[in-house]
Amino acid sequence: MSFTKRRRIFLMRHGSVTYFDAAGKPVLPETVPLNEQGRLQTTAAGRVFAEAGIRFDRVIISGLPRTVETAARVLAETGQDIAPEHWPELVEIKGGRLADIPQAELREAFIGAFEGVAPEHKRFLGGESIGELMDRIHPAIDRLRADPEWDTVLLVLHGGVNRAILSYALTGQRLFLGNLAQTAGCINALDVGNEPQDWVARIINYSPPSVLQAESRSTTMEALFHQYQQGRGL
Repeated sequence: MSFTKRRRIFLMRHGSVTYFDAAGKPVLPETVPLNEQGRLQTTAAGRVFAEAGIRFDRVIISGLPRTVETAARVLAETGQDIAPEHWPELVEIKGGRLADIPQAELREAFIGAFEGVAPEHKRFLGGESIGELMDRIHPAIDRLRADPEWDTVLLVLHGGVNRAILSYALTGQRLFLGNLAQTAGCINALDVGNEPQDWVARIINYSPPSVLQAESRSTTMEALFHQYQQGRGL
């Protein structure tokens, strides 16, 4: 009996960061580093890989500081000296200016893109649309899959980007399943074969050190919306 030989993509979300200061003012997302919780999460994720004896052939990040630091902490735990590749087309979905969004539209702007099957015209915080996100994510993933020179790859990316990749893997279509949870520092595992539709989802949103995720039932964007409202006294 012959079996399909598949390769493994480990897809991580970066560790937790603090997007709003105590006054509710947004921190520039292109510069925000991991916070203390994020450092604990990413070290825990690295230990999971190390304990399983996982070795990466390549490490790919978006290049934003939170992915740089997450990858560095994971690799420090696995003991691998790999220079991560920066793929800027895999940066997080880009929001617009919060100050330009009317108060009555704030909730939809924060959360709408991550509810159910999001339509392509839906925009995140008044910025990039879901369709525009998929326009850059799908070709990048196709290019990665077309390269035969790896067996196991680690991608350290973002909540919205990971949803686009997972949606592509699960459906094989141009769909965005916005309600796929991606906890900070989580690990997903996807196996890929040679055919475009040959995806096998092994693990989704495994989140060390909080494996059962009992501390919250809110999504990341719901929590950020609440923080923003509190900071602005809304």
